[in-house]
Amino acid sequence: MVLETLNEIIPHAKVYKSSDCTLLGFNLPSLIATMKQSYTWANGELNALILLKSPEKQIILTAIHVGTEIKSFQSNDSITFQIIEGRLRFHIRKDILTLNEGQLMTLHENIKYRLTTQEETVFLLTISDSITKGSRN
Repeated sequence: MVLETLNEIIPHAKVYKSSDCTLLGFNLPSLIATMKQSYTWANGELNALILLKSPEKQIILTAIHVGTEIKSFQSNDSITFQIIEGRLRFHIRKDILTLNEGQLMTLHENIKYRLTTQEETVFLLTISDSITKGSRN
């Protein structure tokens, strides 16, 4: 099962069993601390950890450095950004939107955007496959 496999890969994940389902929990502060001690982070690179990957959804914990710019990106799926630490600036068409710590934003599929940050930022990126969801209805 995917949840149990992820638990082995991510040391700060915990599988909770209920009478009718399995839940996966994460210790985000611990994961973030581990990410910031990594070789990738020390070299000034973006650091990302896939927390959940299924055909319908991916959840990715991402840490980026001060002054990072992710140029011209467009997803074919719906995406959600939740800011855990810091601040993330979205450039969408001619608009600029800043998300602060604790805020969440959803973008529909096929919207082109650019990301910048002026401080160290950590966020959860959730990608939902709109094609798969639409075919189930």
